[in-house]
Amino acid sequence: MNLEGYTLQLILKEIENGSLSPEDINEFYYKRSVDLNRVLNAYITLLEPEKSRAEGDLKGIAIAIKDNISTKGVRTTCASKMLENYIPPYDATAVSSLKKHGGSLLGKTNMDEFAMGSSGENSAFGPTRNPLNREYVTGGSSSGSAAAVAADMAPIALGSDTGGSVRAPASFTGIVGFKPSYGAISRYGLIAYANSLEVIGILGKSVDDVNILFKMIAGKDPMDSTSVNVELKEKNISKPKILVIKSFVELSADEVKKEFYSSIGKLESAGFEINYADKFSLTDYMLSAYYTIACAEASTNLSRYDGIRYGPKVESAGNWRDYISRARSFFGPEVKARIMMGTFILSAGYYETYYLRALQLRKIIKQEFEKIISNYDAVYVPTMPVLPWRIGNAIEDPKIAYAADVLTVLPNLTGSPAISLPVGKVREFFVGGQFIGLKNEDMKLLKVAEIAEKVLQVKRSGRN
Repeated sequence: MNLEGYTLQLILKEIENGSLSPEDINEFYYKRSVDLNRVLNAYITLLEPEKSRAEGDLKGIAIAIKDNISTKGVRTTCASKMLENYIPPYDATAVSSLKKHGGSLLGKTNMDEFAMGSSGENSAFGPTRNPLNREYVTGGSSSGSAAAVAADMAPIALGSDTGGSVRAPASFTGIVGFKPSYGAISRYGLIAYANSLEVIGILGKSVDDVNILFKMIAGKDPMDSTSVNVELKEKNISKPKILVIKSFVELSADEVKKEFYSSIGKLESAGFEINYADKFSLTDYMLSAYYTIACAEASTNLSRYDGIRYGPKVESAGNWRDYISRARSFFGPEVKARIMMGTFILSAGYYETYYLRALQLRKIIKQEFEKIISNYDAVYVPTMPVLPWRIGNAIEDPKIAYAADVLTVLPNLTGSPAISLPVGKVREFFVGGQFIGLKNEDMKLLKVAEIAEKVLQVKRSGRN
């Protein structure tokens, strides 16, 4: 049996008509993952398939889960030595919802440590390698989830998105990555990096696959006060009205621009109404606001890892300062850098100068975005301004990875839904196009993306 290229939707249909069994499906993905994980490093923990019955909407299918999403009784490391042996006593709400719908766990996927990174290189367990070319990055921080889906090591996967962490690896591997509206999927059980920015997202082979899973795990959760009920009814849109922000496109490399503009032509020919705005006036401030807020919140959230509450116990420390210092040596360099940045931002004398200004900027950015999108179904821009880079290049020059987030941070600052799908191809790599919608109008956005996907029909090949 070979399930390469199978979508979740097709797998469910094959189970329904009796052509496939959940046991056979899960066995295929497990064995393939064992073989490919030696070279791609997509999983930190793989679980041997349990006997499954075709029950619930998911029919017993096993799903890949990013390793910062809590799974009861299954090691959850955040790709950090700090949590190398941590086993949560509970499931994240998103995971328990999947189980209620008949899903099971395939494994926990590799990621940038504590979700801090844009390439998948910052893991304590080694970088995730791109299935399209193993010498190149997968994109982060949900690198393992993207690689697993792209390499047919999982039918679909959960990730998390703080500033593009689902959409970036989706773009770099040629799959679909969906970041829902803030609060649409409960964050309970998602190990915190930057609370006000991060969401659980979905990576799949098609927009339909993402839609299937989203409707299972979305909704208000009493365990998460930031969660909301979003409308989950299918939307009828015949000719989507789209706004393209030219200044976003111009931030991209020439080969990305060429493929992106080509996709616009195809969408327009298919009946999309395409309009243009020269620029988003606050573009130059988005990255600054994002990193200021994210690092500040990371500094606060990660203060609990002191070897007393969380983290490895330290032997023979002279005093409590020495003890905590040694305990925090288990953090990797990127996490340490962001904690130090956040601590500086929140320190006396700088809190108002940096953090409060960043919060004010976020509010203004949100207002400006809601104003320009009010007459459109979605904004359409490239997902990533560049193609994947070779593993190691961003470590030598960190600006590569930081600058790559410039087009993906906007939806996290505004709380809007966003989805990336392959819209073109350059050599072995794909160019991702990103549709961004109005907050809590996730189903409208998914409908726009579904129509665009059928028009563009960018085929994947040579995945391994």
